[in-house]
Amino acid sequence: MDWHSYLDAHQARFVAELLDFIRIPSVSASVAHRADVVRAGEWVMGRLAAAGIENIRMLPTEGHPVVYGDWLHAGADKPTVLIYGHFDVQPAEPFDLWDSPPFDPVVRDGRVYGRGASDDKGGMLIPILSAEALLHATGRLPVNVKFFFEGQEEIGSPHLPAFIKAHGALLKADMIFSADGSQWAEDQPNLITALKGLVAAEIIVTGARGDQHSGQQGGGIANPIQGLAHLIASMKGLDGKITVDGFYDDVIDLTAEDRAAIARVPFDEAAYIADMGVPDTFGEAGYTTRERLWARPTFELNGIGGGWQGDGVKTVLPAEARAKITCRLVANQRPDRIFQLLEAHVQAHCPRGLRARIERLAGSSDPFLVPAGHNASQAAAEVLAEVYGKAPYITRAGGSIPVMSMLLAELGVHATVFAFGMNDENLHAPNEFFRLSNFRTGQTAYCRLLERLGRA
Repeated sequence: MDWHSYLDAHQARFVAELLDFIRIPSVSASVAHRADVVRAGEWVMGRLAAAGIENIRMLPTEGHPVVYGDWLHAGADKPTVLIYGHFDVQPAEPFDLWDSPPFDPVVRDGRVYGRGASDDKGGMLIPILSAEALLHATGRLPVNVKFFFEGQEEIGSPHLPAFIKAHGALLKADMIFSADGSQWAEDQPNLITALKGLVAAEIIVTGARGDQHSGQQGGGIANPIQGLAHLIASMKGLDGKITVDGFYDDVIDLTAEDRAAIARVPFDEAAYIADMGVPDTFGEAGYTTRERLWARPTFELNGIGGGWQGDGVKTVLPAEARAKITCRLVANQRPDRIFQLLEAHVQAHCPRGLRARIERLAGSSDPFLVPAGHNASQAAAEVLAEVYGKAPYITRAGGSIPVMSMLLAELGVHATVFAFGMNDENLHAPNEFFRLSNFRTGQTAYCRLLERLGRA
């Protein structure tokens, strides 16, 4: 039986296995689910073994574990391919917004509904099934393959830098493919060539030693909320440009070819506005909405608080105000450098009569940009064109996959996103789902990719 026939014959079993996988509530953000994350890792180990993968092990980090396995018998003249994915999931709350329980998955209208179905349990299961099909059909894989699955992606992979550094020899590969990511549509492939990085911080502005009566002290001392508002306003203009000195210094500008590639991807601005429920778009002047979403850095205020938040009026002059911000970064910006610039700005622009400081928050990653002519990405594009019957769009993404830049830093290899979810599948939201059509397409695509790499 060839691998095509094997995949067709075993789809019912594969879907049942995916449902079993989703039933494990491997929420990495919750201490209460720590054991479930380990249980999901154990499930992955068992599935790798059933596929015929060897040298399977669960490796500890300072947080949630990593699962590794390999098949290395293709020969020294064949490339070694590292395939990445993650088995942890986002929290599922609020549960009452789900049409069916998030960890009791169901199949409706050709879709699997459940937390983690698309991000990334369905995605990371695909290359395992493809390897099984190839091994069953031929007794071997066309290339040497290593599998690297983590249990902490949804909390920013905080312990992976140290893990990758310590296990560089184990993870060493010629090419890296991420099974975490997306395609454009069921009938349109997509090749993501850039991801944004991230830095998060909180600005704290303080005034008097405690809350004060606004009638007695108003006009005599500064108000931290008003001071914070001025400080935040000094960091981003009404034209969308970030006004922190040096913020754009390391940004790699879009080339004419970059802008043309982005423009080739269909974008209905009116539909986008309607879908967002806003009166108009907003962002950095001189760039299209899609260019800003995909390829320009951002400064966003994520939360703000201070003073009386209850019903009615409390005539208080608050002692403190806080704002949480995140910046999405593009190549070649670095989180440490951007935080230093934010810190310098806060100190330089703190209003008179107040004290201001900025604290770094968890959640940090470098931006990621695949260079033009990248060999693994070219191979992936060829396979996608073959599978879908049309060339993939060349796109970028505003989100982050922290491990991509970590692997580049330690292994010196740019990863290629080769994944088959879609962005409309309610990732991180109630009623997350995964299309079974894409589940099946991905299996074919991974088989063809490994065969294509074996012929190179």
